[in-house]
Amino acid sequence: MQAEITALEDNNTWSIVPLPPAKKMNSELVVILAYVDDLLVTRSSLRLIKKVRKDLQERFKMKDLGDLKYFLGIEFFRSQEGIVMCQRKYSLEIVSKLGLAGAKPATTPLEFNHKLTSIEFDKQIPNVRSTVEKELEDKGGYQRLVGRLLYLTMTRSNIAFVVQGLRQYMHAPKISHMEAAQRVVRYIKTAPRLKLLMPAKASKSLSAYCNSDWGLV
Repeated sequence: MQAEITALEDNNTWSIVPLPPAKKMNSELVVILAYVDDLLVTRSSLRLIKKVRKDLQERFKMKDLGDLKYFLGIEFFRSQEGIVMCQRKYSLEIVSKLGLAGAKPATTPLEFNHKLTSIEFDKQIPNVRSTVEKELEDKGGYQRLVGRLLYLTMTRSNIAFVVQGLRQYMHAPKISHMEAAQRVVRYIKTAPRLKLLMPAKASKSLSAYCNSDWGLV
């Protein structure tokens, strides 16, 4: 960490100065998230963010786009209940890039009782399969797809389990792994508008949801 700070100081990117003796630390906070030429600024007080925005505009040529609505593939909506995050556009882009716009949607992200195995496992347990499945030729395509699905889990926790499972085979994916990943995309197609709500009010209660009632008495 010290090496990075030293490099920033050498390039005159920023300078670290001691806090004035009469100045006291307070609980106010400003967070600036930078990605290429996009900046996202959030704060603990409106007064502070106005000051930071003014300081940035004096030093850099920038345009204020107002309240946050879209950032890095995530749409944001504000209401009295809180902030809603949605990756609808990002989800549809994944479906389109795989050419699955006309494919039949899947009702579940993973087939019932479907087990994913590695090539090493297939070799060690020959009774499971009559032939050892070959490794996928286009590893990069599988890795990119799983990477996109991992980013999608930021707002789609309903696919987190299966995507984490697919992630374990990125070094040597098989055809069955790619088919399972494509099924997740077809499942996303059923409801690309699903959203994640960050409540405005604090709550200590835990809510859980399940899209299957199998096994319930």
